[in-house]
Amino acid sequence: METSQISELLRPFLPQALETPSESRDVLATAQLQSISMYIDLLLHWNSRINLTAVREPREIVTRHFGESFFAARHIFLERPKAGLHVIDVGSGAGFPGLPIKMWAAHVQLTLLESNHKKATFLREVVRAMKLNDVHVFTVRAEDFSGKGDVVTLRAVGRFDSALAIAARLVAPPGRLAILIGEGQVSRARNLVPQFQWEKPIPIPVSASRVLMFGESG
Repeated sequence: METSQISELLRPFLPQALETPSESRDVLATAQLQSISMYIDLLLHWNSRINLTAVREPREIVTRHFGESFFAARHIFLERPKAGLHVIDVGSGAGFPGLPIKMWAAHVQLTLLESNHKKATFLREVVRAMKLNDVHVFTVRAEDFSGKGDVVTLRAVGRFDSALAIAARLVAPPGRLAILIGEGQVSRARNLVPQFQWEKPIPIPVSASRVLMFGESG
């Protein structure tokens, strides 16, 4: 997919950095856009053999997967993250939002938790192809993982109730839980993890009902 197309499709999800009063440029560098194009090619190739995503049209992959993930990344890191900050992505699947978060904030340490061996193999191939450093893929159920992170992310998983409780336990206080959910799950999330201080949900662009919500651990 052409990088110019990717850039245009991601525009609603990203802030624009002004070069002059009359023009703006995308905040993603050319190399990042090229990496996204490579990622899409790998995803489509592997998706023909294993079920990584039901979304198969490249433009839709950009908006629904990359757009939502970068939108989360820009809100997680309103400031430049310090080196060594640990992000854990629970149930990574095809790598969203974890790998785009790493592309956005290269200095963080990223852990991807994926219990499916074939999906974990795909994640390792993407990490290798994109030459990403400080990314660790664990083929393990999240409830069996003993580490903790400064930021824990959760998106589009089955068994939401148990997954959210497990993700919350992986947050090292004081830390943040970032979840990408439907509006109908907001009240459920607050009730399931009442020990967290939940912020107001943030609507995700180009979506009728998807939101980003943060919970702060004490």
